[in-house]
Amino acid sequence: MRHFDLVVIGAGSGNSIPGPALVSEQILVVDDGVHFGGTCLNVGCIPTKMFVHPAEIAHEVAEARHVLNATSGEIRYDWQGIRDRVFGRIDAISEGGEEYRASGEPNISLLREQVRLTSEHELESASGERITFDRLVIATGSRPRELAALPLGDRIHTNDTILRLDNQPERLAVIGGGAIACEFAAMFAGLGTQVVQIHRSELLRGVDDEVRACFTEAAKRRWGLHLGTEVTRAVTTADGVTLTLSNGDELTVDHVLVAAGRVVNTDRLGTQELGLDHRENGALVVDEQQRVLRGGEPVAGIWAVGDSANTAQLKHVANHEARVAVQSILHDLGRAEAPSGVLGPIPLVVFSSPQIATFGRTLAEAHDDGLDAVEARCDYGATAWGWALADSEHFVKIVAERGSGTLLGAHIIGPDAGILLQPLVQAASFGQSVHGLARGQYWPHPAATEIVENALLKLEEQL
Repeated sequence: MRHFDLVVIGAGSGNSIPGPALVSEQILVVDDGVHFGGTCLNVGCIPTKMFVHPAEIAHEVAEARHVLNATSGEIRYDWQGIRDRVFGRIDAISEGGEEYRASGEPNISLLREQVRLTSEHELESASGERITFDRLVIATGSRPRELAALPLGDRIHTNDTILRLDNQPERLAVIGGGAIACEFAAMFAGLGTQVVQIHRSELLRGVDDEVRACFTEAAKRRWGLHLGTEVTRAVTTADGVTLTLSNGDELTVDHVLVAAGRVVNTDRLGTQELGLDHRENGALVVDEQQRVLRGGEPVAGIWAVGDSANTAQLKHVANHEARVAVQSILHDLGRAEAPSGVLGPIPLVVFSSPQIATFGRTLAEAHDDGLDAVEARCDYGATAWGWALADSEHFVKIVAERGSGTLLGAHIIGPDAGILLQPLVQAASFGQSVHGLARGQYWPHPAATEIVENALLKLEEQL
């Protein structure tokens, strides 16, 4: 039986916890992923965005006719070249990270097995090794949800496998209506795949109504949509997959991507058996220091970060939580002040086409919460940059509380939405009122940020 001062289960954001501040601790990093380094590096944020960019270029070329007053020629795509560019870089990082954790630092050991907690200070590996520890960080992340009607195989995939296909699908069915499904649908469609997206309700539930409507209309023009229905049967052959839908429709595709949500991996860890507090989605309940709770009280020596501990399931949230956990561990060791994990609003970006960026409340949500709120909208096409883009669809919406000018939320759909959102996130995070936010600084003309400036000016008039 081996003993460690600290065990970190999960090598995504958890992999950032071992560092100079904890060099005096004997640390075990545990990770059972096919590729070392977690979801974001290997199958999530980074590889998908490296695919999204060429897809956006292809989409812009295809849509450029109305700007160039020209007809578009045939566009050819090198799927294998794009794929190898992505994973040629990512796999090297993953392999290098694993090698370094295995042999690069004398105080750190690596275990590449699935483990299960047998008590608050002991775990057992899949091979039967028992390990004890003083402190534990749970950073086990989440995995794609599987559907009974769509058993995974050579032609039915999750985001874990579909990007590594040898050949680009000519026809692809995307199952789901959330951010991952919409990103993959847009990405494959941009690269020339015939995409059909199937979802039992609306796309992107939870975002602003006008944003969702705008996105849905754009999706209808760029790929097929079957909304209000779901797959009841899938028959896989050597040539493809035939899907039967609950509305009676039947269609055949080359491959299927299942993107119907994610399952928190705590269900494989034994945290329920230890009586730890869990959220409805399976994530552990933590306090502001990322300490895991039981009966509403912190459990000594156990922290959790990332998808294991929140409902946001976003990498930037997990990274912050990992930093808080390190500070909290140092505090537990008597080496630092207690941290506070509270930050401002959490931004969400959907890297689809069109791009969506949002944080905080919609106007309807603000009213539901009893707030006297107002909203202002500025269309891209109302600015010089929008004229350059020949944009007639996209917009920025900002919600604030009347009187105080407190920024309650922002909702953007269009090019560079994720960049345009950040000055509003910053203002909301630091409690800056909408009053004077536009006029108190220069806004480069004719940059895209004028869209945000004009929305703020409109909002201030209403306040």
